[in-house]
Amino acid sequence: MDRCKEIEKSIIKKYRKEIWSKFIKAVQEYELISENDNIMVCISGGKDSFLLAKCFQEIIRHGKVHFNAHYVVMDPGYKEVNKELIKKNAEILNIPIEIFESDIFDVVDTISSDSPCYLCARMRRGFLYSKAKELGCNKIALGHHFDDVIETTLLSMFYGSELKTMMPKLHSTNFEGLELIRPLYLVKEDDIISWAKHNDLNFLNCACKFTEKNSNDLENSSKRKEIKNLIKDLKKVNKNIDHNIFKSMDNVNFNCILGYTKNGEKHSFLEEYKGD
Repeated sequence: MDRCKEIEKSIIKKYRKEIWSKFIKAVQEYELISENDNIMVCISGGKDSFLLAKCFQEIIRHGKVHFNAHYVVMDPGYKEVNKELIKKNAEILNIPIEIFESDIFDVVDTISSDSPCYLCARMRRGFLYSKAKELGCNKIALGHHFDDVIETTLLSMFYGSELKTMMPKLHSTNFEGLELIRPLYLVKEDDIISWAKHNDLNFLNCACKFTEKNSNDLENSSKRKEIKNLIKDLKKVNKNIDHNIFKSMDNVNFNCILGYTKNGEKHSFLEEYKGD
């Protein structure tokens, strides 16, 4: 059996409980894929997005829902060595990628070199949506996983003064008819790392030139890294803390919150409060 077949087999067999079953559960529970969908699968070059692409290939091969997938890599200005690693991994994994270029790194470096991440993320999203429209896609699939979800939840609470989470799917506000989906929503990062190591796969960690240039400063100031370490420490006391954080966003008690916002309109508990 060739290497690619072994890697595919590992998703279905060895990591069936940790990866494949959770991928399928998310797809079904959150209704992420429908008949005749045309989905652009976004590959950044990291472990998460390449695993996502393989899961899509497997569900196309073995699933009952018929849909089409495009495997797209946006090059925001990667160094050549990083671009070659992406191509090499795509070849190993037998993923027919399409690479399209943008000048995001250069633009961000000119406009916002001191705090590049926010602008870079917004520009990336815009380029991806435009490419999806060009390909005639109705959905964009991203490789965010379970850990991204709970970290985002705590980041919103601690630094945004807001209770919200990363959703498994959402409609684009600027590109009508496009929907963003996250099929790895229930898959844990440690299991993705284990899958990559088991198959001796070496993916890009972060090919951002700003991270490479200021790696120590960004590492020390990263709020997401801070939250990741906090959750890791809390799990030493309560091993289910990550599941509890996740479940809390699916178990909101509206009788015990001060207020909420829906469709841009704020509401207070006083609106329905009744005295004796």
